Amino acid sequence: MIKNLPIKGRGSSDNPINRFEGNYVEYHEDEKPQYKTQLFKDDTKNIISFNESPDVPFDAGLNPYRGCEHGCVYCFARPFHEYLGFSSGLDFETKIMVKYDAPELLRKVFISPKWKPQVIALSGITDVYQPIERKLEITRKCLEVFAEFKAPVGIITKNYLVTRDIDLLKELNSYNCVSVFLSVTTLDAKLGQKMEPRTSSPTRRLKAIEELANAGINVGVNVAPVIPGLTDHEIPDILRACADAGATSAGFIVLRLPFKVKNLFENWLEQHFPDRKDKVLNRLKAMRNGKLNNTEFGQRMKGEGEFYQQIKSVFQIHTKRLGLNRKSMELTTEQFVRKHGQQLGLFS
Repeated sequence: MIKNLPIKGRGSSDNPINRFEGNYVEYHEDEKPQYKTQLFKDDTKNIISFNESPDVPFDAGLNPYRGCEHGCVYCFARPFHEYLGFSSGLDFETKIMVKYDAPELLRKVFISPKWKPQVIALSGITDVYQPIERKLEITRKCLEVFAEFKAPVGIITKNYLVTRDIDLLKELNSYNCVSVFLSVTTLDAKLGQKMEPRTSSPTRRLKAIEELANAGINVGVNVAPVIPGLTDHEIPDILRACADAGATSAGFIVLRLPFKVKNLFENWLEQHFPDRKDKVLNRLKAMRNGKLNNTEFGQRMKGEGEFYQQIKSVFQIHTKRLGLNRKSMELTTEQFVRKHGQQLGLFS
């Protein structure tokens, strides 16, 4: 039985109970509101977050936004919204915390003699080019700071809007201080609209890769998440399309379903692909030792078993055939300068 009917333009159709507060509001289908996006000021003073996970290829990240209007139903970042007293469901994609002071806070970090230059991910959690960025331009202003200090930054996004900032990306690229990865989950526009309702279409993402590559910027594709039984068969086509567009690097991550994301995704499958629901969930369990999620460091981004090895083998075969990952996208800190122009040495 479907728990709730889909809401147009949203990935989730429910606000599941916050695991910390136990709050839940149940609506009848004929009275459920069409949730509109609300913006809230985030007064955080620590703009750079650090992680110690061996699964994540960066140590420092910057998130101008908490919550994401893209509304990807599978997003692993949804549970973070529960720390704010919201739900990981509709709240995550309609109640967006905005760090309006992010550029100024970033500049203070770079000026400080305590800052050890290193690559910062922009952002690795919520998308820095989600729809509201078109109006607020907080990500662009942060990139201006990165360019000012010649600081290295790695960008991950699903939005064509990244091409708006090609001028700044080209400047950073001249210092070997930027790389951009476009996440491409599917080439099926109808599937993408259901699964990632407010992201750029697959065609627009490929166009973004093409424009970035033509500008000489290091650009790659992140085939993520790979959903077994739903999108895994697309891996060869996605890699080929992205390589043809100009991508030189590629990575993949199998779907993760932490906390309430499991329930949201199961309900989404029931709404849109009831005939594939069991197949998808059973294959995920086969990759995660009988569970839908594995929280163990070193394993949570990967999988095990026959189905996972098949996905990994297909990915490796086609990246090699297409000549992907031959070029290093390693960035440098040797160009980093303090506000007054003090040159620093190379950091590993």
